[in-house]
Amino acid sequence: MRSIFSESITALPLANIPLDGATAYLSQADSHQILFMEFAEDVDLPEHAHGAQTGFVLEGRIDLVIDGQEYTFDKGDRYHIPAGVRHSGRIHAGYADIAFFDEPSRYTVRKASDPRELRSTRY
Repeated sequence: MRSIFSESITALPLANIPLDGATAYLSQADSHQILFMEFAEDVDLPEHAHGAQTGFVLEGRIDLVIDGQEYTFDKGDRYHIPAGVRHSGRIHAGYADIAFFDEPSRYTVRKASDPRELRSTRY
């Protein structure tokens, strides 16, 4: 799959994100993280919670259940998940977004070349 992101984005470190078919480029700051994410296959997100997240949908579709409410977001939409709110969903193949996480240590930089070595239980 060809990336929708420019070379300046794809030159960022890859994030250790535990989702099959996901590629995420990580921009790290002292107070937050920004991920530029692309999904080559469908992904089901189990229910979980973390710091606040705001996403800007660039391509495709994501279905989210946020605090028990169902939503569908398409290209051009934005979503917000408040800190600590339980959420789950389905990311559809071809989806891409820019996601802002209001926590600086949400994801780490991928250090190994084999993605199977990178699995964890964090979503």
